[in-house]
Amino acid sequence: MTRHLPGLTHVEGQRFREDPGLYYEDFEIGDIYEHWPGRTVTDTDNVWFTNLTMNTHPVHFDYNYAAKSEFGKPLVNSTFTIALVAGMCVSSTSQKAIANLGFDEIRIPAPVFVGDTLYGESEVLGKRPSKSRPNAGIVKIRHSGKNQHGEYVMHIVRSFLATNRGHSVADILRESMD
Repeated sequence: MTRHLPGLTHVEGQRFREDPGLYYEDFEIGDIYEHWPGRTVTDTDNVWFTNLTMNTHPVHFDYNYAAKSEFGKPLVNSTFTIALVAGMCVSSTSQKAIANLGFDEIRIPAPVFVGDTLYGESEVLGKRPSKSRPNAGIVKIRHSGKNQHGEYVMHIVRSFLATNRGHSVADILRESMD
């Protein structure tokens, strides 16, 4: 009898392999995936990302300026929040995907501050077989980020090209290594 271990695929005997990501066939409309672990945003994250992207708005890195804003402290760069939450969702959703196809409907309902811990979740909104690729399908997901208080701070809809079972790069690599 083969044991089922979450996040692992049985190889043989007592050998198991990590198996992140889902195949096109695994997605069902309405499913919601809670991603783990969360991630606490640091001042370094915010300042480095702001400088890296050349965002010169002082509310992200000038503590004196930010103290006089309506928030009273620096805001975390919203594009960092988008990148972080989308990234948190990859291992459970699109680790086996071929490519992102688009990002839509970005919403930022609440601010993020240094020290906030964010958690991601994803809801499957739709899916359809690819018209041009017989071994793949298009999946549409809403990624959402919540802070440590359970307050939503970000929503974004993402579409990606997901492989069918047995056709991901990971499948091809593993087959060549066996």
